[in-house]
Amino acid sequence: MRRSTRLLAAFGVAALATTMVGCSDSRSEGDSGDDGPALIGIAMPTRSLERWNNDGAHLDDLLKKAGYKTSLQYADNKVDQQITQLQNMINQNPKVLVIASIDGTALGPVLQKAAEKKIKVIAYDRLINETKDVDYYATFDNYKVGQLQGEFIVKQLGLDQGKGPFNLEPFAGSPDDNNAKFFFSGAWDVLSPYVKSGKLVIPSGKKLNSNEDWKSVGIDGWTSTKAQSEMDNRINSYYTGGKKVDVVLSPNDSLALGIAQSLDSHSYKVGQDWPLLTGQDADVANIKNVLAGKQSMTVWKDTRTLGDQVAKMVDQIIKGETVEVNDTKSYDNGVKVVPSYLLPPEVVVKDEVKTKLVDSKFVTADKIGL
Repeated sequence: MRRSTRLLAAFGVAALATTMVGCSDSRSEGDSGDDGPALIGIAMPTRSLERWNNDGAHLDDLLKKAGYKTSLQYADNKVDQQITQLQNMINQNPKVLVIASIDGTALGPVLQKAAEKKIKVIAYDRLINETKDVDYYATFDNYKVGQLQGEFIVKQLGLDQGKGPFNLEPFAGSPDDNNAKFFFSGAWDVLSPYVKSGKLVIPSGKKLNSNEDWKSVGIDGWTSTKAQSEMDNRINSYYTGGKKVDVVLSPNDSLALGIAQSLDSHSYKVGQDWPLLTGQDADVANIKNVLAGKQSMTVWKDTRTLGDQVAKMVDQIIKGETVEVNDTKSYDNGVKVVPSYLLPPEVVVKDEVKTKLVDSKFVTADKIGL
């Protein structure tokens, strides 16, 4: 299934390139039919995480190569700054805004201004909530990301074979990020039966009655330092007298990096008592940790395919074509169900780093020490 999906994605990108080249005979590439190339606004949340640098640069490059003008802005994880950037973009009369939001509930008023100007809005990887003025959503299957992490833990620990108990410490992402709920829900729906049966024990007392309680273990801003501090607190308070952490559910690589640093500082050793540790994003530092045995896996979302799909959707909007979506039921933002395009994630472990990440040119071998 994953192989066929990736082939379809590749075909879609090729089709996009062909379509754009074909249009250049009748109008200049990226021309909106008005006074020149259409302007596309791209709002990214921060430069502090590797993946957003990559996402922004890739989408910006795709759209420029297609002949569009772009305005790419990063907001330093500050909601007010992102709102100001969006207001400035709207004043420039773009045809489309692509927005990876910082706070998915804070953009309603500024997006109303976009709607009044008939500017289409694509939510990029993070759903924009509590507004009717978001037209499309493109992301990975975020619930599936969590499922993959949970299933990996079950398999590696042998929980489905009755093994246990094991000491688990659960983490979730930033409470203001709608994706964080889906990541945690996917994992917790897999793991919670083992918590209830006593095969997974949470010494820190971070009890979650359901996946709806995920914010109680959320880490603001997805920051490594805050994850490290939280892990330090849990180890210092609840892991005394020789008690050890066996497994840590980390929703992404940024948190996993901080958690690994905490484990290091508390003298956990790879090959001896280092716990199972999950992640997501295939960041360079974390790939190195996977190779070193300090992170057990990462869920890889080839964000290049997300950029490819969003560029295709932008082109379809500009040309007045039907915009391709594959999910019209899952993503209710509190006001409407947003038509969405979901891409498939996949697990990468140590033995698959070269074949999946290097051979696909997602990362170069020299960057990760291969």
